[in-house]
Amino acid sequence: MKGGPLSVVAIVQRGDDLKVHSYGTAKDGVNRPASADMHMRVASVAKAFSGAVALSLVKRGALSLDDTIGQRLPDLPAAWANITLRQLLGHTSGLPDFSQTRKFRKALQQSLLEAPKPRALLEFIKGRVPTFTPGSRYRYSNTDNVIVALMVQAALDKPYNEALKDQVYDPLGLTETSLPRGAKMPRPFIHGYDNDPDATPPEDYSEVIAAGWAWASGGVISTPAELNRFIRGYVGGELFDRKIRAEQRAVIDGAHSEPPGPGENSAGLAIFRYETKCGTMWGHTGNTAGYTQFAAASGNGSRSVTVSINRQTTPDNGAPGVFRALRQAEELAVCAAFAK
Repeated sequence: MKGGPLSVVAIVQRGDDLKVHSYGTAKDGVNRPASADMHMRVASVAKAFSGAVALSLVKRGALSLDDTIGQRLPDLPAAWANITLRQLLGHTSGLPDFSQTRKFRKALQQSLLEAPKPRALLEFIKGRVPTFTPGSRYRYSNTDNVIVALMVQAALDKPYNEALKDQVYDPLGLTETSLPRGAKMPRPFIHGYDNDPDATPPEDYSEVIAAGWAWASGGVISTPAELNRFIRGYVGGELFDRKIRAEQRAVIDGAHSEPPGPGENSAGLAIFRYETKCGTMWGHTGNTAGYTQFAAASGNGSRSVTVSINRQTTPDNGAPGVFRALRQAEELAVCAAFAK
């Protein structure tokens, strides 16, 4: 398909039965197949990692879903002070998305390879107030997960990367997953490409933008194999208990991930419900320069799917028909996971 990805890696797991389906090469013009142990940018699935850390700390009592920005980060604007961790995780904070501002885009273009410090990302919405009463509506915002990570740091008095390692990577056995600041990818990796269908050869975006420009909202790097392991543990209850999972799954119907996932989408706390013709899964999608991701698992984590492609595609971005084909592939993978 014109404008389609150069590679696809999909994992379907039912209990202990794991199947990897791969297509294409890891790099344009090089005969090396893409595989499940190669690194890639997980894009906004990083938001699920921020939820995993935060909710594991709620389980421990180090954070509460009712903790406010004002309590944990009193130096942030007073207009944000009453916004809760729950509202940040559920994208009901009303905070503007820093990554959608003209100031951010200008700064990014001037310094692609060197990102500001995480807290400085909030400077792009300095002086801005919530666009609606917090808790009253849903609006997806990268700002939310940056503040979640800052609250985690404040609660533990340690860097967010250390919290990820202690609360997520180590418990789930993730050794190839990281949140770097720069643009370099760990080797080996699946190269990610521009989505211009007329570009020949396609432009390689793999190491063009420093991960720190997205940080906790989209900077995580992993492999298809570890993304599958993460989503099974995250959804299946390995990181926090049933009571917290019930709070996480109190969804807003019709609120979709970015980009939308298969079936009917609804938003919970750092998680989305995907109701398909074959069954319901919980997880997250993501897209960033060069990559589009889908990772989800059944309610108990026993059945899981990941679909990773090396081009960014959304309903409004990329070659016509590519996103529709991707959604169909994701739904087929979900159906395969639920097959008996």
